[in-house]
Amino acid sequence: MTLSYLVIGHATADLTPTGRRLGGTVSYAAMAASAFGHQVRVLTSTAADEPLLAQLEPYITEQVVIPAQSTSTFENIYDRQGRRTQYIRGVAAPIGVNEVPEAWLSTPLVHLAPLTGEVDPQLAHLFRHSTVMLTLQGWLREWGSDGRVYFKRWFDADVLKDIDIVVFSEEDIAEAPDLEASFAGAVEHLFVTQAARGGTYYHRGQPFHYDTPQLEEVNSTGAGDVFAAAVLSSMQLLNADMQAVARVAACLGATAITRPWLEGVPTPEEVQNALNLVREQL
Repeated sequence: MTLSYLVIGHATADLTPTGRRLGGTVSYAAMAASAFGHQVRVLTSTAADEPLLAQLEPYITEQVVIPAQSTSTFENIYDRQGRRTQYIRGVAAPIGVNEVPEAWLSTPLVHLAPLTGEVDPQLAHLFRHSTVMLTLQGWLREWGSDGRVYFKRWFDADVLKDIDIVVFSEEDIAEAPDLEASFAGAVEHLFVTQAARGGTYYHRGQPFHYDTPQLEEVNSTGAGDVFAAAVLSSMQLLNADMQAVARVAACLGATAITRPWLEGVPTPEEVQNALNLVREQL
């Protein structure tokens, strides 16, 4: 009997040189959790006629889509030095506490996955008997009238007391590195990813470094989302040994960079191989 995995946030349209693509943490996490064998529930918002959502249907057991005038849409523009400027070209509807079906409140694994600030932080208080994970990046964004994205500081101890796991990258807090210590002291489990350099896992403020396999990068989009989904998906499978969880997540996050876009989401076979490899090391 598989556990259920609920992911809440905007599935997005990403504007790329080769066209409009399905993206967003919701998309990567839903597919990754499915590869772990979880039954996946999705609560999102897009334009009412969004064709990109069809790509998620094979991976989802249940979904609620709040209709909006537009789908949340991102465009990344790179300069000659490879530096990224990010723009938001459309935003779907907000997701509040009243949007969660009552039957979903007992979902064992809950992933809050904001990208445009759309997830009401008060949702953290709803899931009293769940393991709740937050991927923070969407609460660290604001944008101007031209859509250009800027850093926004966010920290709320009252919200965080009902969140078990927080995941973010060092890049997410580059403008406020002191937030790492703040979050480490506020939640039981914190993962701060550092791309090819691995990352730091904090348990109740105590840091532990983990390494990442060194693989050839094709496209890093979504690797952090795969990492986070692997953390939440593998906890029970590894008896909540969080350092083992970090190794599985790092392995699958590294695999994600070897293929472009959603093709980087691990297959069930890759998930099983990563779990077996780490179990052999325990």
